[in-house]
Amino acid sequence: MSAQDAPPRADALVLAGSRGPEDAVAAAAGVSCKALAPVAGKPMLQRVLDALTESGCVRRITVALAPEVPVAGEVPALARAFDAGCIARMDPAGSPCRTVQAAFAARDPQRPLLVATGDHPLLTGEMVRAFATGSRLSRADVTAAVTPVHLVDAAFPGVRRTALRFRDGGYSGCNLFALTTPRAEAVLAFWQTLENDRKRPWRMAAHIGTGTLFAYAARRLTLDGGVARLGARVGAELAAIRLNWPAAARDVDTPGDLELAEAVLRGNEGKMRSGWVT
Repeated sequence: MSAQDAPPRADALVLAGSRGPEDAVAAAAGVSCKALAPVAGKPMLQRVLDALTESGCVRRITVALAPEVPVAGEVPALARAFDAGCIARMDPAGSPCRTVQAAFAARDPQRPLLVATGDHPLLTGEMVRAFATGSRLSRADVTAAVTPVHLVDAAFPGVRRTALRFRDGGYSGCNLFALTTPRAEAVLAFWQTLENDRKRPWRMAAHIGTGTLFAYAARRLTLDGGVARLGARVGAELAAIRLNWPAAARDVDTPGDLELAEAVLRGNEGKMRSGWVT
């Protein structure tokens, strides 16, 4: 990739919020916060930070991490990076949406904001770079990475994974997003509305549009068609960026996911590098 074709370097936010002592992954790993759980000898969060850095697409990284998390005692190297200003740290703003809104407002306005999560130890620099390139080429205001679910199922048979089913197939999210223009604020406002009504499904359905929900349930929508409908309702252009690495859709939500990530990194790391972007 030439310098002319390279995507603009983004500011990045890593969501590493803690669910407290009741988090099953943190409890299984014996750490205070899920993102600090070690996988193949390295904390998950550190692996995400390494992937962002290795992508060559990121200028400044901020980690949203609860102030009570004892980073100095659990991951001294990360604490030193915070202290030295190599990586910024911010307090979560009460919810993922509010945290992203705060980071988007604080970013360099000339740069996109790339959002990742701290529980994605299989993320690689190549995946991030492909996503950043696809986001730039899409010219959308907000993008999200997805992986075709048949690739995930083939690579990880028998492992449960949430998927959205469309006329052209199922897709799993990759917990990787890009907010590229000021119109992303409209998307964040819409997300905040859904977040506020998360305990009232009928209200959430009304915000999305019953026609769109019925079309989705009947499998009449393609992925891109559904994304276009949602973008029109929100008032911004949205795009789904397909990443054909199965591991791109494997984050860690359970102790079983933690074991799977450990197995992949210990013995099958080569398998997750044979992917491409469409």
